[in-house]
Amino acid sequence: MIQPVSSFKENLQNLPSIDGIERLEMVDAAGDVVASIENQPGKQGSLAVYQYLFATYGVLNAEAATHGLAVFAEHTEDARNRPGAHPNIDRLFEIQGGGASLTMRLIGQ
Repeated sequence: MIQPVSSFKENLQNLPSIDGIERLEMVDAAGDVVASIENQPGKQGSLAVYQYLFATYGVLNAEAATHGLAVFAEHTEDARNRPGAHPNIDRLFEIQGGGASLTMRLIGQ
């Protein structure tokens, strides 16, 4: 597990590569895919964080969400100030605040 610093760019350098991943899917308790993060420009940082949380925690629960918010660093405060601007961070806030845990699965290319 990494020790996040206050720079998202620096944290990203310590995360595993997302090469070979097409997308990450998040699945609710009913087995429905409720969200996904594609491997495309603008979403690759979020994909890297969520893949890391999956590898580290195996599930997206309150503990994983709290750690993920630390990894997002300065973007977390921006998301707090601008709800909706960072949906992948908003999801972590929701789970951290008592929302239902999600399972995750990686889809390869």
